[in-house]
Amino acid sequence: MASPTGTTDAPFGRMLTAMVTPFTGDGEVDYKAVRRLATFLVDEQHNDGLIVSGTTGESPTTSDEEKARILGAVLEAVGDRAIVVAGAGTNDTRHSVELAKRAAREGAHGLLVVTPYYSKPPQEGLYRHFTAVADATELPVMLYDIPGRSGVPIKTETLIRLAQHERIVAVKDAKGDLFAGSQLMSVTDLAFYSGDDLLNMAWLSLGAAGFVSVVGHVVGADLARMIQVHRSGDIDGARAIHRQVAPVVEGIMKSAGGAIMAKAALSLVGVPVGPVRLPLVPATEKQIAELRACLVAGGVKLTDV
Repeated sequence: MASPTGTTDAPFGRMLTAMVTPFTGDGEVDYKAVRRLATFLVDEQHNDGLIVSGTTGESPTTSDEEKARILGAVLEAVGDRAIVVAGAGTNDTRHSVELAKRAAREGAHGLLVVTPYYSKPPQEGLYRHFTAVADATELPVMLYDIPGRSGVPIKTETLIRLAQHERIVAVKDAKGDLFAGSQLMSVTDLAFYSGDDLLNMAWLSLGAAGFVSVVGHVVGADLARMIQVHRSGDIDGARAIHRQVAPVVEGIMKSAGGAIMAKAALSLVGVPVGPVRLPLVPATEKQIAELRACLVAGGVKLTDV
């Protein structure tokens, strides 16, 4: 299978969704639904890239074997027309290296590697961790900087060092430091991707390559159009789309967030993906009612109304 290619300034494409992992009612991975969701995200939501087995994909509670099969299912469904990036980040460097190698064997087009969580390693530990994973395969690497969940940021000086590695080519930023990010863009060739849907427009205005989104599950086509319109120079047009989807961002990201609300939203638009695995729990009736109102306000067509 031929691998889709990005551009120098957007090596993983521009509109990517951090894909949830569909489960059956009894909690097993639903591989048929995995293929169906991947197809929906690429063909109907206009994603030119997908992240599989990231934390939105509930990677902490899926086995290595499940991750490999999920990746294979997504590649089978859309691997000829979207860049498929496999999550390979854990808080164990040896395990991350093994996940990276397995993803490469399965045919992934790139790797997403999150900051090791809970351990709160020093910056030298982060540098060595990311370098070890990048050295393990020939795949391009996107770093994932999310101190709110990992407990420690990747400092600018560490990112500058990591940018010297030929395979570390991008950052998914959920740190929210717009000034530091803009400085980093000016001194490295790292492609920046907004990893926080609340800041998509802000990052775009500073030169981000694109988005790694959660709300892209249901408004990916709008976000893809926002990127395109902004790149054409129509800033007012991009701002209008940003304001249009703002209620959707609020409904998904400012409640339970992540996998819980993304799965609830998909159910409301007629793309059921099953439950979440513990320790996550399903959205409450109140949360779903509020989410429904936000989706309607954002112009999302629902199937249950």
